[in-house]
Amino acid sequence: MAKKKSNLHRKLTHDYRLVIMNHGNLEVKLSFKLNRLRVFVLGSVAAFLLIGITILLIIFTPLKEYVPGYSSSKLRKKATNLTYKIDSLEQKIKRNDLYIKGVKALLSGDVKIPDIETTEIAQKNVTEILNLNASHQDSVFRRKVEEEDRFSVFKKIKHTEIVFFSPVKGNVTNVFNSKNKHFAIDIAVEKNTPVKSVADGTVIFTGFIAETGYVMLIEHAQGFLSVYKHNTTLFKEQGDLILSGEVIASSGSTGSLTTGPHLHFELWSNGHPVNPLDFIDFEK
Repeated sequence: MAKKKSNLHRKLTHDYRLVIMNHGNLEVKLSFKLNRLRVFVLGSVAAFLLIGITILLIIFTPLKEYVPGYSSSKLRKKATNLTYKIDSLEQKIKRNDLYIKGVKALLSGDVKIPDIETTEIAQKNVTEILNLNASHQDSVFRRKVEEEDRFSVFKKIKHTEIVFFSPVKGNVTNVFNSKNKHFAIDIAVEKNTPVKSVADGTVIFTGFIAETGYVMLIEHAQGFLSVYKHNTTLFKEQGDLILSGEVIASSGSTGSLTTGPHLHFELWSNGHPVNPLDFIDFEK
């Protein structure tokens, strides 16, 4: 066994000479003294250095984009931008869902109307609990402001009230009744009668609902909202700007909650239903 080891050691450490000479005149150009062990060590070191340099080049240079399995910097930027866009879209979808739920509640009549008496009692209780009496400085300041307003040369411009246009002319067959949750009036008209917008506004909803057929909601100034139900055809889309008296739909009898051609019209003010007959004359 020891003899085999000594033979192996001799083979590994046996010196050789590598000579590089000119073939024409046999002149020696270079000469190296080598052995197997030295060649193995130098080769291993060179291989590790080459592997290390290659890894560093791949990590810290754009060469890694050409290696299978690595994504390019452009793709990473696109993925990051898409992540931000998805997050913003999710937020928009949540807001739209809340908005649609509110519109559905409005269309179905499932809107809780606050009790006026209860509200007044709650306000009185709050006034009694909180000390709302003005201090001396506040009283002096208020008196000064009132005097300035009273003797001011310029008068304040008051907002003019909206004048509503009749959407259709016909016989009112069902009146406004908040106790029965009928927050509208029904006007009997012939099928395909033009339905007009009661005032300038913006269409905020159009669609088909099983109970009320083709429906359109228009938002007006000063917190007013008009609703048109049971239409046969809708001529406007969500987001369209509407002028007062402009044709927006044709009347009909669509939906399950209808007994014949008519317009179910609702008018809301700041989130509360109001009687359209207090604002509009529907008679022919």
